[in-house]
Amino acid sequence: MKLFMFDYTGIMAQPWLDAGYECCLVDGQHPAGYHQDKDNPLLFKLGAWIDAYSYRTAIIQNMMDLIPDVDFIMGFPECTDLAVSGAAHFAKKRAIDAFFQDKAVANATLIATLGNAYGCPWAFENPVSVISTLYRKPDFWFNPSDYGGWLQEHEAKHPLYPDYIADYDAYPKKTGIWCGNGFKEPVKRPVEVAPGYSTQHLKLGGKSLKTKNIRSATPRGFAKAVYEANQC
Repeated sequence: MKLFMFDYTGIMAQPWLDAGYECCLVDGQHPAGYHQDKDNPLLFKLGAWIDAYSYRTAIIQNMMDLIPDVDFIMGFPECTDLAVSGAAHFAKKRAIDAFFQDKAVANATLIATLGNAYGCPWAFENPVSVISTLYRKPDFWFNPSDYGGWLQEHEAKHPLYPDYIADYDAYPKKTGIWCGNGFKEPVKRPVEVAPGYSTQHLKLGGKSLKTKNIRSATPRGFAKAVYEANQC
């Protein structure tokens, strides 16, 4: 089983599913409980909000009891309280909850703990964030455009968010990957990006769940490249 934590869209899992691997998406936006997808018997979804700061040990044990055969883990922890792009709001958040970033980092590093518990390759991503200081520096950086060349012509337009995400994922968003247990950095196939900063941010402001999901959607080329580098 391939496990994808904090994953709503399933974009990262798709190459694995296409190759015949069983995959499980874990995210609080999925229906509560553990379910097999009615349209794809290889896909499972676990609807659960994760609080690794308070319940780390219980979460790990419950995950291993429920899904004992995991051999690959990729995670996409919430970046709202971590990304340096939101640093202007950190002081206000800290006044409300002095441990708000410790809680967010706990969810991110849960991926590493789970990977070590299962004894399998693991990785998680986040944009430029305080994880680099509160945990450790990332193993490598990438922009979505670095992997746009993995997409074929018929895949140019985004299947979920074509009005928001540039064709071929040809946009910059510096993203860090923390990984271990033999996770292999994927080979880049970059595509050209229009000069200047990505214009997508102009459409994706605010705090709505929709815009958060779009902003955090896994680049499809990166998903393909990760599969090619780490399939077993």
